[in-house]
This record gives sequence, C-alpha cells and structure tokens, in this order.
Amino acid sequence: MRLLYRCYHFLLKCIVRFIGIPAPKLYQGLTGLNSAIQDLTLPHDAQVLLVTDKVLNELSVISPVITALEAQNLRPVVYDQVQANPTVENIEQGYQTYLSNKCKAIISVGGGSVLDAAKLIGARTARPKRSVDAFSGLFKVLKPLPPNIAIPTTAGTGSETTVAAVFNDEKRGKKLAAADFCLVPQRAVLLSQLTTSLPAGITATTAIDALTHAIEAILSINATKLTNDKALEACELIFCHLPIAYSDGQNLQAREKLLYASFLAGQAFTRTSVGYVHAISHQLTAKYGTPHGLANAVLLLPVLHWYGSRIHHQLATIARYCNLTSLDYPVERQAQDLITHITQLLAQLNIQAHLSEVISDDIRSLAVLALEEAHPDYPVPHFMALPDCQHILTQIRA
Repeated sequence: MRLLYRCYHFLLKCIVRFIGIPAPKLYQGLTGLNSAIQDLTLPHDAQVLLVTDKVLNELSVISPVITALEAQNLRPVVYDQVQANPTVENIEQGYQTYLSNKCKAIISVGGGSVLDAAKLIGARTARPKRSVDAFSGLFKVLKPLPPNIAIPTTAGTGSETTVAAVFNDEKRGKKLAAADFCLVPQRAVLLSQLTTSLPAGITATTAIDALTHAIEAILSINATKLTNDKALEACELIFCHLPIAYSDGQNLQAREKLLYASFLAGQAFTRTSVGYVHAISHQLTAKYGTPHGLANAVLLLPVLHWYGSRIHHQLATIARYCNLTSLDYPVERQAQDLITHITQLLAQLNIQAHLSEVISDDIRSLAVLALEEAHPDYPVPHFMALPDCQHILTQIRA
C-alpha cells in the first residue's frame, strides 16, 4: 500500500512540474487595489459580488474596497453570511446572490474561510449544474471562474494563492476540500491596513498557520527548489515579524511582511501539499469548531517531535536559513535549535499547548479520519500509524 501511495505522490509531483500551477497576479497597497479592480475590465455600472463575513462588514473593514469599486463606477453587492467554517448553505446562498444581482465578478475580503467560500461560489457559477459537495476532491471544476480578486485580512491561510477550498458538509459532519488549478484566484491584493484590527491572539494563530504551511511544504517529499525557496523565506519573515505584529498590531511594516510570508507559504504548500498537522487539525475543526490556526499551533510541535530524527535534515535547513543556530553545530543540534525556537515563540505568543474540547472517547475516530485524509493525498516524509495518531491526540487533550 505504501508503494502505491508513493507512486501517487510521484504522479502529483510530475503534474506540478510539467503542467504547472497558475499563480495569481500580485498587487500590494491601495494603488495595487485600484489596479486590480481596473484589470477586471468590467463595464461601467457592472455589479460585483463582494464576499465577506458579518464581523468584517460591521467593522467597516471592507469600506476601502467598496470605495475603490465605486470610484471606478462599479456597484458592489455585499454578501456577508460566510461562517468561520463555510458551509454548503453559505456557498449556495452566495451563488444565488451572484445570480439574482447579475454580477460580473467576485471580490473576496476576509480570512481563509471567506476566500475559500468565494472560490466555491465562483465554481458554482462556472458549473451551475453541479452541487457544492460535488466539487470535493481533485479536479472536479475544470472550468475558468468569473473574474475575481482575493484580498486576505489575515496572514495565515494563503488561500489567495492556493488551489484548495475547504468547506463543511454539515449533513455528513465532515470537512471537505476541493482542489483544482482553476480555483487559484486570478488576482491577489495584500493590504496591510486591513489586518491592523486583528486581535493579538488571532494574529498569532493565523501566522503560525502560515508557518505550518511553510514547514510542511519543506517536509514534503514533493518539495522542489522553488517551493523550498518560498517556504524558507516565509519562515524567516514570520520568525522576524510575528513578535512585532503581536505586540504592536498597528505596525504596518510587520503586518505587510506577514501577509507576504503567508502568500509565499501558500505558493509553497499548494505545490507540495501539507501533512499530518493539517490532517489532524481539520478533524478538530470539523468536530469541535476549533479555529484552524489554533489547532495547527497546538499540533505543530507534537507532530514534529513524532517525526524525530527522520526530519532533522529539513529542520536544520530551516534553522540555518533563519539564523537560529550555528553552522558549526551538527545537524541534530541545528534541528533542535529550531524546535527550541518554535517552543519559545509559541510561549511568547501565549498559545496554549492543549485543547479542552478533545474528548477521550473521540480520539480513535478522529485519528481514523485524519489518516484517511492524509493517505494517500499528503506526500509526507514518513507514514504515521493509527496508534501514533491517537497518541498525539491524547497528548494535546487537556
């Protein structure tokens, strides 16, 4: 079975190498926002679906985007019903809003949930005869989406540059993911001023989500020089600028660097996939509603410890690149220096080490679902068995 998994991973790597994954055109700042809207090339008075959530709408975080649209004689139609874990119903409502208002483009402003919901609303528009859950899996859309722009308000998910869109199927009680090259947003705008209202705790956990993307991309057996270069730069930016943004949320330079780090990490992991941290955290989010970034932050160290010496080389590479160790140290010491730095960073950010919502009676079923997600889709460096996964879940239970 493991040989079959590796053959599948090799096939995925060949697809990425020889076909390639599209990348969004990147814009930065308010000038970039205006350029991105102009590049939609929409007629005057065209309606544009603006996908967001209620909190961001009520806090007027989307106001600069509305202003920019109106300045170019476009009419925003706000859909703000996206939940923290978007549901099939959220996506369907957004699609109906798009249709009923005869919208010509989609702009998403929010965290990963909002950006993912907007991708799937676009997929419904491109494939109106398919239900939302029919998009779950690989290459189930295969058709260009309407003109779109993704604007992240958290520096974490990297959804503005990835092939994936995650959603909840409440009827089946499962978290599902669609992955297709056409789901990569056509344009991404990084606006640091939209992230300054994020509370320190969310700033921390979303950035650790991005760090997890970068580390799991480096651990992937499908890693390439391109993905490693992007992931390593993302790690360095997060280690350098996250403590600053955490202590001073109004520091626009630190916020800008974190947004770019998230973008880089997104570009890396969308070409390599993720690993066991994500496989397990997705189950916690689906079962208990645990915020995705928090779940990743709690699971990151236990999973790295489980890998042990099998990933010392990759961890040492990160430590050297980020100047967290001495070049004179053996690889084992360099890897440990990275683990120590991550441990200290999580403590500095006041991120908890345990999750009280995890129930002992659920551990086996959660582990089974996590491994079903990971195998064969995630090209992990070493395969985890069910008892190992159960042990990690037991470790994080409060």
